[in-house]
Amino acid sequence: MKIRINSLYKTFRLPGGKPMEIIGKIDLNIKEGDFVIILGESGCGKSTLLSMIAGLMPLTSGEIRVDDEKVVSPHPSRSILFQQSSLLPWLNVEDNITFGCKLREDMDNLQFRVNQLIEIMGLSGSEKVHPPELSVGMAQRVCLARALIGHPEILLMDEPFAALDTFNRQHLQEELIEFWQIENFTAIFVTHDIDEAILMGNRIVLLGGRPCRIMEVFDVDLNYPRKMTDKAFFKIRSSILTKFRESLVNNNTF
Repeated sequence: MKIRINSLYKTFRLPGGKPMEIIGKIDLNIKEGDFVIILGESGCGKSTLLSMIAGLMPLTSGEIRVDDEKVVSPHPSRSILFQQSSLLPWLNVEDNITFGCKLREDMDNLQFRVNQLIEIMGLSGSEKVHPPELSVGMAQRVCLARALIGHPEILLMDEPFAALDTFNRQHLQEELIEFWQIENFTAIFVTHDIDEAILMGNRIVLLGGRPCRIMEVFDVDLNYPRKMTDKAFFKIRSSILTKFRESLVNNNTF
């Protein structure tokens, strides 16, 4: 599914009613099958933008369209993965993964699909375990499996691996990229980690400024899997850092 963002603005009301513009004008086209990274410093408005694309937060002005249909609320075609796990504590691992499918009555080959994801995510043997008994890394694997099992057309991710250790993080990054290449869904991934952005995305949208706006869009034409030691990787990283430093100079509200 393609996504089109036109003249998007978002303003919040502070206590007392004073308006504060969080997101300035944003125009962005995302092609079907893109893996787009929304990159920026903490607090710049990345999660707010993602929430509006998901239909979880209203726009102040402008519009977001998915395949020419205006986004006004959440939709089953768009799955979202948050930084913190959002598992239902009274359901075990298997039931958490299949919960959304059962609500939508998406039952075709469901047991095969859940078994496949449990194996891929390294959760074999934990099917009947409940969330309070899971480590942070295992809980996030369950969340990723739940997001993928319904074959979403759009997968939205808000720093989903930020709380994980290096080993779990790398494993899930690799599994996610492999799924994306097979399923060809449209992915939008929020992060403040430049290396993670280059490792995963084929386009990187750098946000910055006050209010938040697009500073630059970088195309990442590197084969997967990517290595941080490659010269091409380092070149893209340097370009992003240079643009970010320019934004610091040009925006004295940073």
